[in-house]
Amino acid sequence: MEAESIGLHGVRETLLITLRAKAAESAFSDSLLRDRFAAELMRRLDGKAKAPDVGHDMTIGIAVRAYLLDRWTRAFIQSHPDAVVLNLGCGLDTRILRLDPPSSVAWFEVDFPDVIALRQQLFPERIGCTAIASSITERDWIDRIPDDRPTIVVAEGVLPYLRDQEVRDLMRRLVTCLAGGEIVFDAYSHLGIELLRFNPSLRATGAELRWGIEDARALEREVPGLTLLEDIHDYDAAQIARMSPMARIAIQFVSAIPMLRRMGRLLRYRFKQR
Repeated sequence: MEAESIGLHGVRETLLITLRAKAAESAFSDSLLRDRFAAELMRRLDGKAKAPDVGHDMTIGIAVRAYLLDRWTRAFIQSHPDAVVLNLGCGLDTRILRLDPPSSVAWFEVDFPDVIALRQQLFPERIGCTAIASSITERDWIDRIPDDRPTIVVAEGVLPYLRDQEVRDLMRRLVTCLAGGEIVFDAYSHLGIELLRFNPSLRATGAELRWGIEDARALEREVPGLTLLEDIHDYDAAQIARMSPMARIAIQFVSAIPMLRRMGRLLRYRFKQR
């Protein structure tokens, strides 16, 4: 069956891209992510959903993105054993299984109702983990999140599909309604967004990319309470070496031009504590 047979299309179907990439990268002998849970999910979905093809270089890139977001999340939990983790647009992400947080952590997974329904079919129940069936652009779901505990908000492969105003509104709600902590996510420049529209895997889903950001500090000005902590836009040399020769040449070229270097990046912000 195609993805539509289990209720996935458009932006929802992109969750299969990230899942397939993480599963594929974890099968490599030099795997960075080692996500055996993603590999198991792909086996369980075999014949039920056809994930868009993901090339070798995109597989590496998605694994690196997930690894860095994992690293930030793990560090936050280590510093705040009573943390709230808010995983926006969770899809079939297995971060909670990879990190295996202590029971003192309150973990929330938020996504469209049909995605959450699929997730609940595939994932075991876990103490301390709450699924919220809602678009992240809706306003009411945030009322279910504790507002008296340090919080890390993780948005992997999500925000570029929102409109500019939706991103700003979401950020303002997070900063206003939560106790304080960090917000971590991937982002692209407007040029990066335009180039991603030609990516065969994304084109196959019909998902529309919208939000781009040129200056990471622009969000500080647009969302009072946000402070930029990290802006990572360079690949680690060891991960570049795992890519194809053509990709390595392209990365070398892009790295030499400041405007191009920031086409894709990972951002970490702190937001105010009450």
